[in-house]
Amino acid sequence: MKINNIGINLKKDRIVLKIAEKAEFIEIVEELKRKLPELKKFYNDEKTPILVSGKVLKNKEMDEIKKIIQNIIEVEVDFEIPKTLGLHSIKKTFNKNIEISETKFHRGSLRSGQRMEVEGSLVILGDVNSGAEVIASDNIVVLGALRGLAHAGAKGNKEAIISAGLLDTVQMRIADIVKEINRDEEILHKLAYCYVEDSKIIID
Repeated sequence: MKINNIGINLKKDRIVLKIAEKAEFIEIVEELKRKLPELKKFYNDEKTPILVSGKVLKNKEMDEIKKIIQNIIEVEVDFEIPKTLGLHSIKKTFNKNIEISETKFHRGSLRSGQRMEVEGSLVILGDVNSGAEVIASDNIVVLGALRGLAHAGAKGNKEAIISAGLLDTVQMRIADIVKEINRDEEILHKLAYCYVEDSKIIID
């Protein structure tokens, strides 16, 4: 029996493809290739746009899905899913296995005003200075001092962590949870490990 990972909802001004949260990407691709030729039969001269919703996808996965759709049906494709990282773009919370996250390594420190965003996890081989910002959809590890803003799990992953050789920041974020740190009340944390527990960010 085939599992239905993609629901199709025909609306007046668009067609919505809703992808199940637990669907594997290879299953999504196979099901799209099977269902899209049938969906194409609903198209005559009009080009009703397609909206993809549901499962949170990586940018490269969204690009591939868009390519698959447009190779079969020449229509505009959009996604009701965060396309960029950052607190402002969180629409839902999702959990994933952080142990298998793709990781990017950056050699060197980030200066004030610099901003780095990555899909997956980020390891900084240096410091993140005050005024700098690092954002990752999964984990953030700073081998040096973290003095700037770090936002891990930026697409809603509350399983993400932040770790630093020296934690000297005034604010950090994991998913949609923000922790303000009062430097007058809290000591500097060496080899800090930060995670979410009971909807709060804990520093070990």
